[in-house]
Formats: sequence, C-alpha cells, structure tokens
Amino acid sequence: MSQTNEKVVDAMFRDCDWANSPGAAVIVIKEGKPLFAKGYGLADFEKKIPCTTNTNFRLASVTKQFTAMAMLILVARGKLSLRDRLAKFFPEFPAYGETISLHHLLTHTSGLPDYEDHIPGGTTIPLSDGDVLFILRQQTKGDFPPGSQFHYSNSAYALLALTVENVSGKTFPAFVKEKIFNSLGMTNSIAYVAGLSCVPNRAYGYVNGTSGWELSDQSVTSAVLGDGGIYSSVADLFKCDQALYTEKLVSQKMLADAFTAHSSRSDFKDSGYGYGWYVGNFRGTERIWHYGSTCGFSTRIERFPGTRLSVIVLTNRRDAEISPIVEKLVELFW
Repeated sequence: MSQTNEKVVDAMFRDCDWANSPGAAVIVIKEGKPLFAKGYGLADFEKKIPCTTNTNFRLASVTKQFTAMAMLILVARGKLSLRDRLAKFFPEFPAYGETISLHHLLTHTSGLPDYEDHIPGGTTIPLSDGDVLFILRQQTKGDFPPGSQFHYSNSAYALLALTVENVSGKTFPAFVKEKIFNSLGMTNSIAYVAGLSCVPNRAYGYVNGTSGWELSDQSVTSAVLGDGGIYSSVADLFKCDQALYTEKLVSQKMLADAFTAHSSRSDFKDSGYGYGWYVGNFRGTERIWHYGSTCGFSTRIERFPGTRLSVIVLTNRRDAEISPIVEKLVELFW
C-alpha cells in the first residue's frame, strides 16, 4: 500500500473523519490479503470512541447474506429443501402463501406484502421476526403470483429467520453464532437482541438533524433479525469474505447456486439476485454485492471473485453516499 494511495483513500473519507462526526470503517481485500483497512471518525459520540477496523456496525440488509447462508447450511444437512413451501413451517399461514417456496423468499420473488406498510399506527415497541409473521397472517393476498416478479422483501427474510429457528430448534442468533460466526472465527459478530445480548465495540447510529448530528440508532423495525439485525466489523467480514472461496460453510456447488442470478431482474438495472446477494458483471467478471441502509447506518460490500478483490465500507450515519466511494475504491485497487 503506497502512501499516495493511502492519501487518496483518506480523501475519499474526509467527510467521515472529523473530530465530531459519525465515522466509517473500510477494508480492501486483494488475493486473500487486506491491502487497506482503516477506521474514520467516531463510533460513539457520547464517549468519544473512534471507529476502528474492529468496530461493530449494524449491517442492515448486508445481514441477508447470513440469513441465506443459514438456510443453505440447513439444506446441506438435509434438514429442508428450498422447494419447501411456507405451509410446511407455518401451517396457519393464509392461503395466499400456499405456493410460496423458500426459494421465492430467498430471491425476493415471493409476492409477500411489505410488513413495513402494515405496522399498526402508534407502534413504539420494536417488532420481532415473530411480529412480522403475525402481520403477514393478517393479510389476505400477496402482491403478485410467486415467481412472477422481483420485489425486494424484508418480509421474506424475517420468515427465513423464523424458518431457521423452526427447523434447527435454536434461536436465529444462536444458530448463526454457532454455525457461521464461530466456524469462521468471527468472534465479535452478533445477531443483536436488546436485553439479551451485548454488541462489543459497538458503533451507534446517527442522522444529520436540524441541530447537527443526532442519535438515530434504533427504530420500530430495528429488532427484526432476518432482514437486517446483525452487527459486524470489517475485520470479521474479512474472514467471511475469504471463507466464501472455500467450503468451510457449504460446498462450492451450493455457493455457486447462491451467487447465481435466479431472478434475472432486481431493483438495480445492472444486477439480478441470488440467495442474499445481488449478482451482476463488471468489466467482464462476476460482481457479487449488497448494500444496507437503516435509521443510523449505511453499509456496502462488493466482491469480484474473478480478480479476488473485495471492498467493504461500513458507516454509522443515515443515508451516507458510500456507493460512489466504493466505486472509486474498486477503480483504485483493480
């Protein structure tokens, strides 16, 4: 890593590197080695704790790769099939779910209504994945026939987390800890449940309000685990990134299936969707990526297996414009 490149990257994160601003953590991985890894700004305003490569940020929808991987681990153990329908796991689910399979849930092609649109007015207590199931059971029809369209669905990933619990007999946080985090040495990562677990080295989320940066760490949807409830650091995500080149978790065939665009369309014109990942191409090579956005966090991971390049950026600010930064990092280290 040249000093010139370090200065170039520092300039990209200038807005995150003030003494009193929420921060970011970045890692660039090439051919199995971290070429650049650094933290900027503050993880915790109140305690003036800086962001480091070990700071745990809420991943938001970057969580979905872990929810999908939990499902694939259960498939590999013969505990379920992705062709299984909702009724097998949720027998009281309404008739509109009869033809929805786990494959549909994973690929955002289920047609499930968005639970966020049906949260009762005045709700202040954060919802759980079980509450999402309750909301979906109150609905009478899906948005479209399963498999006919792509519609990004947090509802689907909440149900996937509940399916993991149903099949494994473990809580979702316990399952991902045992089968994924412990297996890969991701010792700081956690599916966070308020009152039951503690996030080590935690970054708190912020939003730029009328009087400057304000705490914006949790919302009524923040406790739903399957769609966005995991906290992790760039140091831990480095371990996960490298594991995806191996069979530590599931077979290469199953990984290839996860990285296949089962839905050729998505909400991004240049990408389809696999299992927990957007899938596309860049300069003639495979591009596997995901973003996360929630009340106080913005995250993004981009992987280019053909060149063994990965870029991961985690921030503890709402609506951070990190996509252009990731694109510049890809260009710089390509």
